Amino acid sequence: MKTDASGPDLAKSTPDSAAGRAPWQGLRAVIDGIFDEERFFLILSVFIGVFAGLAVVCFRLAIDWTHLALLGPLPQTHGWRLFVVPCLAGLVVAVLVMQVFPGIRGSGVNQTKAALYIFNGYIPFRTAVGKFICAAIAIGAGHSLGPEDPSLQIGASLASALGRQLRLSREKLRLMAPVGAAAGLAAAFNAPISAVLFVIEEVIGRWSAGILGSVVLSAVSSVVIVRWFLGGEPLFRIPVTAFRRPEELIAYAVLGIVGGVAAVVFAKAIGYLRPRLKALPRWTQYLQPGIAGLLIGMIAYFGAPQVMGAGYSAMDEAMHGQYTWKVLAVLAGLKILATTISFVSGAPGGMFAPALFVGAMLGGAVGGVEHRFFPHLAGSNGTYALVGMGVLFAGFLRAPMTSVFMVLEVSGNYEIIVPVIVANTVSYVVSRSLQFIPIFDLLTRQDGLVLPSLEEEREETILRVEDAMLPAPAIILTASDYVDAAVRRIQGSGQAIFPVRMQPSGWSSISRDLVERLLKEGKGEYTLGSLLPTQNLPCLYPDLPLDTALRYVNKVPFVPVVNRANSQELEGIVSSESVFKKYHSEAGNGSPQVA
Repeated sequence: MKTDASGPDLAKSTPDSAAGRAPWQGLRAVIDGIFDEERFFLILSVFIGVFAGLAVVCFRLAIDWTHLALLGPLPQTHGWRLFVVPCLAGLVVAVLVMQVFPGIRGSGVNQTKAALYIFNGYIPFRTAVGKFICAAIAIGAGHSLGPEDPSLQIGASLASALGRQLRLSREKLRLMAPVGAAAGLAAAFNAPISAVLFVIEEVIGRWSAGILGSVVLSAVSSVVIVRWFLGGEPLFRIPVTAFRRPEELIAYAVLGIVGGVAAVVFAKAIGYLRPRLKALPRWTQYLQPGIAGLLIGMIAYFGAPQVMGAGYSAMDEAMHGQYTWKVLAVLAGLKILATTISFVSGAPGGMFAPALFVGAMLGGAVGGVEHRFFPHLAGSNGTYALVGMGVLFAGFLRAPMTSVFMVLEVSGNYEIIVPVIVANTVSYVVSRSLQFIPIFDLLTRQDGLVLPSLEEEREETILRVEDAMLPAPAIILTASDYVDAAVRRIQGSGQAIFPVRMQPSGWSSISRDLVERLLKEGKGEYTLGSLLPTQNLPCLYPDLPLDTALRYVNKVPFVPVVNRANSQELEGIVSSESVFKKYHSEAGNGSPQVA
C-alpha cells in the first residue's frame, strides 16, 4: 500500500483476505437491497457518531489517567516531575512518531482536509491508533497541546476505515472523513453546532442538504454518547455573565484588537519555527519533542504549571476571577510560547485548547485593566475571559462563524452574543490584515500540499452574468408578429439574429435569413409563434455566477438575460464571445476570479 505522502492505493485499502471481506460484503449486499446510497449514508452517519463518541470518551479518559499517573492530581511548582516527565514523554512520543506512526504529526485538521481533496477520503486506521496513543501520552504528560484536533482526526480515521470496509462510492468515501471529523470534534467540545460549523466552514467548504444532514447526525450522535458516559456538563463552570450597556462594546472592540494582534504573533511564531526545525537533520527530530517537554517543564517548574496540557482548569479559574490581570497577561504569553515549542517539535496534539486558553487569559487581563482604569465601560472579568476565548479562536484559527457559536454553546448564555460578534469580528479583521494566510493554510503549504484555501475562496470576487452581459438588441420580435411585418421591421437593421418574445413566457430566436425565406415561401401571413418552437433559448438572470452561462453559450447564438420579476423583460444578452472576453480580461489583469 502506498504511503500517505504519495496517496493511498484504494484498490488495496480493504482487507486482503476473502474471509475478512466476506462479512462486510454480505452486509453491503443486504443494505443495497433495502436503501439507496443517499439514505444509507445518512444512517451510517449516526453509527460514525457513535463510534467516534466512544473513541473520544476513551481518549479523554486516557489523557486524564496518564496525567494522574505521571504528574499527579495537582502538579506543584518546584517538583522534579514537572520537567522530567514531559521530557521523557517527548522522547517516547518521538520514537513512536518516527518509527511506528509517521502520519500523526501535527493537529490532524490538515490531514483530514487532505484526505477529502487529495486521497479520496483515505486515512489509514493506524492513524487513529497512533494519534490516540501518542497524543494521550504527550498531552497527559504536560505538553502544551489540546485534545480537540486529535479527536477530530481520530473520528475521521474511523469513518474512513468504515467507509472502505463497506465499499462506498468514491464520492461518499471522500465525505466520510469530514463526517467523522465532525463527530470527533463535537465529542471533544461537547458542542455539536460548533463542530458542524467548523467542518463545513474550514474542511468541506460547501453546503448541501446531504452533506449537512450527515455532518449534523454524526455530531449529534457523538455528543449523545459522550454525555451518556461523561455527563452533560460543559467544559467550564461558566459564571454569571451579562451585557449591560452599549458603551461596553468599545471595551470589547479593544479586546478584539488585542486578541487579533496576539493571534498573529502566535501564528507567525509557529510559521517561522516549524519549517526550520523540520529542515534540521533527521536524528534531531528524535530529540525535539523531548527538548520541548523539558522547556515546558521548566516554565512550569518556575511558577506557571497552568501552561501544561490543555489548561481547562486554569481557564475555569480565570473566568472566576482567581488571577490578577498581570498574572493573566503573563500566562497568555507563556502559553503562546509553550504551545509554539510543543507544536513545532512535532508532538501530536491540537491548537484549539491552547487558543482558547490564550484567549481566556487575554480576555481576563484586558477586562482587569479596563475595570481598573475605565470602570464605566467594563463588565465582569468572567465575561471578558469568555469573550476572549472566541476572540483568539476567530483570529488564530480564522473560523469566525465557529468562534461565535462555540462561545454561545460553551456558555449557554445568549445575552453576550453582541459582544462576542463585535470582538470576534474585530479580531478576525485585524488578524487577516496583518497575516493574510491562515495558520492551517500556512501549515499545508509548508508540507508541500496544494489544498483549497477556503478563506481565500470566500474573499474572492465572483464574476456574474451581468459582468459579461451585452445590451439588449435594438429590435426584439414577438410571437404575435406576422412574418411579413417582421421582414419590414428588420429591413435596414445590422442584426443577423433577433430574439423573439414568446407567449405567455419564454424566448426564442430567428435569423434574418430564415425570416426572409419564410416570406418567399408564402408564409407572410403566419405569425412567428406558429412557426417557431415555444422556447428554444435558455434564460439566465443577471446575478447568476458567470460559469452558469458556459453551459449554454456554445449551443445557441446568444442567451437572453431576463429580469427575475418579469421573465418577459429582456435586460441584455450574453454570447460565447462576451463570456470568454470577460474571462480573458480578468486573466490579463492578473487577478483571476472565481465564477
